[in-house]
Amino acid sequence: MNDDARAAPSADAAAAAPIGTSPLRWWVLVLVVVATLINYVDRQIIAILKPELEKVYGWTDLEYGHVVSAFQLSAALAYLGAGWAVDKLGLRRGYAIAVAVWSAAAMAHALARNVADFVIARVVLGAAEAANTPAAVKSISVWFSDSQRSLALGFMNAGANLGAIASPLLIPLLAVAFGWRATFVITGAIGFVWLAAWVFVRHPPAERSVVVAAAGAPAARADDASWGRLLTQRRTWAFAGAKLITDAVWWFMLFWLPDLLNKVYGLGMQASGLPIALVYTMASIGALAGGWLPGRLMRGGASLQRARMTTLLLCALVVLPVPFALSMSSYWSAALLVGLALAGHQGFSTNVFALSGDLFPRAFVASVVGIGALFGNLGGFLMLETTGRVLQATNSYLPLFLYCAGAYLVAWVLIRVLVPSFRDA
Repeated sequence: MNDDARAAPSADAAAAAPIGTSPLRWWVLVLVVVATLINYVDRQIIAILKPELEKVYGWTDLEYGHVVSAFQLSAALAYLGAGWAVDKLGLRRGYAIAVAVWSAAAMAHALARNVADFVIARVVLGAAEAANTPAAVKSISVWFSDSQRSLALGFMNAGANLGAIASPLLIPLLAVAFGWRATFVITGAIGFVWLAAWVFVRHPPAERSVVVAAAGAPAARADDASWGRLLTQRRTWAFAGAKLITDAVWWFMLFWLPDLLNKVYGLGMQASGLPIALVYTMASIGALAGGWLPGRLMRGGASLQRARMTTLLLCALVVLPVPFALSMSSYWSAALLVGLALAGHQGFSTNVFALSGDLFPRAFVASVVGIGALFGNLGGFLMLETTGRVLQATNSYLPLFLYCAGAYLVAWVLIRVLVPSFRDA
């Protein structure tokens, strides 16, 4: 029996309320959003400090690509067990362990003396942060009803954007005031503050139930939980394939946008803060809009499948103009186009995450999300490695932006082909 099962019901009577009605669900959502925000600050700090670290260590684009792709590969491999571990340990224990480890790893960057040390710290950070996505999505699937799930996931994705907004604004100030080593320590320590709030959360019995399923999703069976069983199902590959294709765009922008603004528009670490904040503010709006739209369409009479697929298609179309960002005369115009693309990405991502609850029983959501996140991070790893090589060979971002433009339409077609009917998936 896990620690969630042993939690005393009297400690939190609200946790026993029906799913989607407990007032505690909003507290859980706030903690999920904050954990995701911290997660992104800890991973994006390396991109913001890149110009400073280049001065200290003389990194080339290829070497920087290796540092960030090490994080990505580590996270991808950790997803092999991250979702399963969250399902097995329970949300309260599993999420807490993950945040504690990644916060310690983030602080350990301050001890790095060379590129190899940074790679080691990034590997540990990536492995621990792999648990955030399955834990966050499962928290929302447990605490929110089908009609509320998309919007709650939109807020979760907004947490990532808030982290991406806060990083370019906060990190340069900390680096100037205290130095880059102290900046790693300060940002990493925030995770331990989060732990103090999370340990008091009590989770409802629905987390442990193997018979609770989302509307339209098949009933859970014990053998469905195994990876072997999940990987034989088309719905799993629709989810994982969409993550593989589209997450590459997010990781590319997260780790290379500051470099693009520096090389194409001559913006330094501090000057790039506001344009990057604009990009991720727009991405936050996209996450929330993508979460809101399916519910609005369903209230208008659309089926769950029609609402989900329509929203995904609209988000895919929004990304198409992004290559024009490279030909803008103003970096603000470029930031607006990239921001529009990432708004489309986040709306798309929100609804892809929602597919895990649409198509699978809640008891297996973390495992399914872990599989999808594994493929998403593999896509990110390939993209980050490719970016360094493409820039070294061509000194141009255009091939990479062309991929970004078309990725979402390809992913939409994949989902449509593999899951023609949600109820028959």
